Amino acid sequence: MKRICSIALLFLASAGFAAAQSGASPATDVLGAHLNYGRGCAGCHAPHNGAYGNGNAKTADLTSGQSILWGQDVASLYGQSLAFGGVTGRGSYAETLPSSMAATTPDVNGLLTCLSCHDGNYAEGAMMKDQVYETLPSTYGTFNKVPTLLGIAPGTGGAASYLQDHPVGLNAKVSCGGQYNWDCTQSATTGAISMNGPNSSKFVTNYGFFTQPTAYTPTVAGVAGTPVAVVVCTTCHNQHLMNVVKVTNGPNTGLTSGYYSTMFFINAPYNPASGTAASNQTAQFCRQCHGGEANESNNGTAITTF
Repeated sequence: MKRICSIALLFLASAGFAAAQSGASPATDVLGAHLNYGRGCAGCHAPHNGAYGNGNAKTADLTSGQSILWGQDVASLYGQSLAFGGVTGRGSYAETLPSSMAATTPDVNGLLTCLSCHDGNYAEGAMMKDQVYETLPSTYGTFNKVPTLLGIAPGTGGAASYLQDHPVGLNAKVSCGGQYNWDCTQSATTGAISMNGPNSSKFVTNYGFFTQPTAYTPTVAGVAGTPVAVVVCTTCHNQHLMNVVKVTNGPNTGLTSGYYSTMFFINAPYNPASGTAASNQTAQFCRQCHGGEANESNNGTAITTF
């Protein structure tokens, strides 16, 4: 009887702890670094005509405002080839950026717009200066500044960037099955991924599927190809919420509904500063795409610990 009571108390304590984790209440503006020193939304979206009507953009690009009224000059990025991939496999995830803001591929709003401020290489005159703006947790250490995605690698004199890091773009594809992927299914008509296998559905219950890679059907010479799901910047990041994420219990997650702490505009619970040694929430975030390394895929019973 004593053991049963102890288990019950432990369960109630855990439930209360989970509820507390869903009560994040940021005291600062949720736009965080994207307040752009007071410019706010207008720092990225010129309300009437995009970058062409933004006096400081100095762009001759007539298509600049055709997508989400983007107010930054992206002309220097048009058609640039980015050779993502490991040191020994550079180019294995090659990305050629769109040649116009009027393009209809998901790398317009999901990658090109982000790089107009964040690449730290082609757009050196933009606001980002080769390092993240957000304050890192003290446990991370501050020996080096964390660079932007395409920032120039130190000691190379500008000859190299961080392109070997996490690939994004139309060739950064997410699929189902195999040693490193989830036991999910992919739509043959749209490319959308459904986390409906025994392991992947259990993971959705234990954490969630917040990323949901962008599904689209590529076309070559006007002919539709095989539908795919790809990773772009906005697959993992919500550019409008820096430190908090709203979670709704439902088909995409089993977490308690509420507001959870996050960092770096991550679009899911992600808090390396939680101060809990047993916390695995940041690992859970990565496992949304890297299913082969998840507890559920390796006969583990651990769920999400905050």
